[in-house]
Amino acid sequence: MSGSIMNKGRGGDLKYRAASVAVLVPVVLALTWLGGWAFTTLWLLASVAVLYEWASITCLQRRPVWLGVGVVCLLAAAILLQLGQLHFSILVILAGALVSSLLAPSQRGWAFWGIVIAGATLVPVVALRGSGLLGMLAIFYLYAVVWATDSFAYFTGRTLGGPKLWPRVSPNKTWSGALGGVLAGALAAAVLALGAGLPGVGALVGLAVLLSIVSQAGDLAESSIKRLFGVKDAGCLIPGHGGILDRLDGFIVAALLALVVALLRGGMEPAAGLMMW
Repeated sequence: MSGSIMNKGRGGDLKYRAASVAVLVPVVLALTWLGGWAFTTLWLLASVAVLYEWASITCLQRRPVWLGVGVVCLLAAAILLQLGQLHFSILVILAGALVSSLLAPSQRGWAFWGIVIAGATLVPVVALRGSGLLGMLAIFYLYAVVWATDSFAYFTGRTLGGPKLWPRVSPNKTWSGALGGVLAGALAAAVLALGAGLPGVGALVGLAVLLSIVSQAGDLAESSIKRLFGVKDAGCLIPGHGGILDRLDGFIVAALLALVVALLRGGMEPAAGLMMW
């Protein structure tokens, strides 16, 4: 009896997941294609949601004031990004994180990192999108790698099972799922790169492997924080997925690494540093 109930629960959760994806993915893709303020607003709203969920998970002191500081910093960073001032947007986020840490003396670390993580939700992806076709391809590349990783890790793990990846933190994740996710992320990157006629397909596939690994690490990191605070989900905004942070934990880390790679490689715009090999 308990087994059938569990299977029914999983099936219902999968239905909610599929419905959420069917609604959200076309909207996200359309706004990514449009770029500009439409795209920036999408990720500004996502970063504010992450900020709110972080405050809820960690039970931050003086939450309204902390949230106010965070929202102002995120809005300022969004404006600076639209003006092409990436470095100033990063400085604004770091300054806000330092100020916010003073608002919660006994929780300085959590207050600081909450602003940083919310900023990391906004800054890398908007900076990489830029205003050109290459920026759009850079974001589609990130979507392809992270979404394929997430989806195939889930289904491969449930199908093959096997040894657990980190049972103390995330009992349902397996090594088979993690490896399936990496392979799927690499394959998705290859398909996108070949389809778009990009040079350096091998480099983009190799980078996809790294992005897939760090995205799964980001997922585990969020799981460990939730477990520390005794929280199951970061929120309930997305049926079947939990909160925005639950949905974006891996993507945030992958996008941040992608921006670092892009900046280290240089170029006229971050997207060129990421995509042109």
